[in-house]
Amino acid sequence: MEITFTLATLPQTADKVLANAPNKHVLFYGEMGTGKTTLIAAMAKQLGVTQPVSSPTFSLVNEYPCNDGTLYHFDFYRIENETEALDIGIEEYFHTDDWVFVEWPEKIKTLLPTNHTIINLTKNKNGSRTLKMMPVK
Repeated sequence: MEITFTLATLPQTADKVLANAPNKHVLFYGEMGTGKTTLIAAMAKQLGVTQPVSSPTFSLVNEYPCNDGTLYHFDFYRIENETEALDIGIEEYFHTDDWVFVEWPEKIKTLLPTNHTIINLTKNKNGSRTLKMMPVK
């Protein structure tokens, strides 16, 4: 699935992504400034998260109650190695039935769950974003 969107169409885009995600482990790829956290915040809102969503750059994980359980939002941008992710129990999070959103998953590539959904984000010259979503089994 490929979608080009703007801030104005972000809620509809979040709905489409959630409706089409084949599983609850969603990995967000994209350069700095492509809107990963902004998209995650919109998806969290659609899942019933009522508190502000921010990137857990320093805490590594933020936890939010949502309509059907919990949303775990990870940001691995600042980690030095996969041991840091293991130290916070990343493998246990991947074995839950809760939503798990991961920014900078390339930093923990050998720890990623077998079944997950990849979101690739790119920023277009006109300021819009293009999202490509692919399931991985």
